[in-house]
Amino acid sequence: EVQLVESGGGLVQAGGSLRLSCAASGFTFDDYAIGWFRQAPGKEREGVSCISSSDGSTYYADSVKGRFTISSDNAKNTVYLQMNSLKPEDTAVYYCAAASYCAAPMGYWGQGTQVTVSS
Repeated sequence: EVQLVESGGGLVQAGGSLRLSCAASGFTFDDYAIGWFRQAPGKEREGVSCISSSDGSTYYADSVKGRFTISSDNAKNTVYLQMNSLKPEDTAVYYCAAASYCAAPMGYWGQGTQVTVSS
């Protein structure tokens, strides 16, 4: 059974940091790309970042470049999203998802973790 489990969300003040984790199981981690997405209330889901587990290629939305860093620990089948200099507009439910490569439709999704940034 494929599982993606996010953790690390919470409440933080603007300018603070959080690190999200996405623990994957049930598939060959090295063959997949893992992406982070977010959805704020009343808004559409948007892609935040993605990493290819095979070669480490990374991608970021313009809104988070320079503030967020995605990384992968293949030995732990876990992808991290380090979020620094958080802004209130980063408030959203953050989801991780898996696909064969970053530009492909994500086939597997986690349940999400809430990130709230207070001003």
